[in-house]
Amino acid sequence: MVPTVLRQRGYRIGFYSSEPDEPAHVHVRKAGCEAKFWLAPIQISWNKGFREAELGEIVRILESHENELLDAWNATE
Repeated sequence: MVPTVLRQRGYRIGFYSSEPDEPAHVHVRKAGCEAKFWLAPIQISWNKGFREAELGEIVRILESHENELLDAWNATE
């Protein structure tokens, strides 16, 4: 995953540089789990292993850093 844009509460948040043709999104990883979230608006695309409570926590983290994440996404275009 390149680059890692944010690390918070054990979550590694970033995106693959090989996905520029997709709408803005991030991948979130922690402890062998991974999920993909669309940005603007933030919503889950898919989830592999995170529980509902964790997904809620991730959404709150993404919402509080949405502008930063979008800026990082746009910087790679």
